[in-house]
Amino acid sequence: MKGPPPEYTAHASLVMTERGIERRWVERVLESPSETRKDALDPDLSHAVGLVPEFGGRVLRVVYNHKVNPPRVVTAFFDRAMKGRV
Repeated sequence: MKGPPPEYTAHASLVMTERGIERRWVERVLESPSETRKDALDPDLSHAVGLVPEFGGRVLRVVYNHKVNPPRVVTAFFDRAMKGRV
């Protein structure tokens, strides 16, 4: 995803702080995801996943609104279910 940096909802900013997720990691996953898919319930949302080597190689999932420019990050979390699959 090239272009301007994403915007962050208040929820995304809060949970990223609580979970120790850095914005540069989120932006790197959005820029070069290992996998991207549409949300099962909300057609405006997409999920991007990617490895974060600096955080023990864990898989970061970023949920964002792909229909706005710049994209708006809704939430981000380390996805244990994706461990070893990315």
